[in-house]
Amino acid sequence: MNAGSIKGRLYIVSAPSGAGKTSLVKALLESSEGIAVSVSHTTRQPRPGEKNGVHYHFVSKDVFEKMVDSGVFLEHARVFDHFYGTSRQAVEEQLQRGLDVILEIDWQGAQRVREQLSESIGIFILPPSVAALEERLRGRGQDSDDIISRRMRDARIEASHYDEYEYLVINDDFKTALADLLAIFTAQRLGLAAQKQKYAALLGSLLDPA
Repeated sequence: MNAGSIKGRLYIVSAPSGAGKTSLVKALLESSEGIAVSVSHTTRQPRPGEKNGVHYHFVSKDVFEKMVDSGVFLEHARVFDHFYGTSRQAVEEQLQRGLDVILEIDWQGAQRVREQLSESIGIFILPPSVAALEERLRGRGQDSDDIISRRMRDARIEASHYDEYEYLVINDDFKTALADLLAIFTAQRLGLAAQKQKYAALLGSLLDPA
């Protein structure tokens, strides 16, 4: 069956800053077919190496606010003095093409998406310890001590919402965490509803008494 004829699933992946979410999702995309990440709009400036339309759609605050007023976003939020939003149309187009779509958003965005799309699947990623989280944040070499302290405070708030998700992945050993993430997608694809749709012709022929 053509994969494009099967609607994809929407996954919400959340984690405290520094838990390794972005690296895990990138490795997942390289390890499995049929998965796409929704490219968010943001008002912050690009970081070194980031490309418009690839990592984010970089827009001005005025443009972002007009998009909010026009109902463009499935969800939007303010994070660390900047705004981020997920295009409803872009997500729906990818799902209709049969792609499993990942939204990398925080717990607040996840709540708003689930109010509209209750069938979405939530995955929460945590670091193995508070010390490991701080070490990873400092290892980036991008933020001041004040910003790191704020990120640590926000990480505790973010982590407190882990039980609102269907799956929990602890990113201690990267390869193990990636294997766990892959297992979640594989299990969802092997679920009865998905398999019935994918193999409808086969099941029909096997059950046909003629």
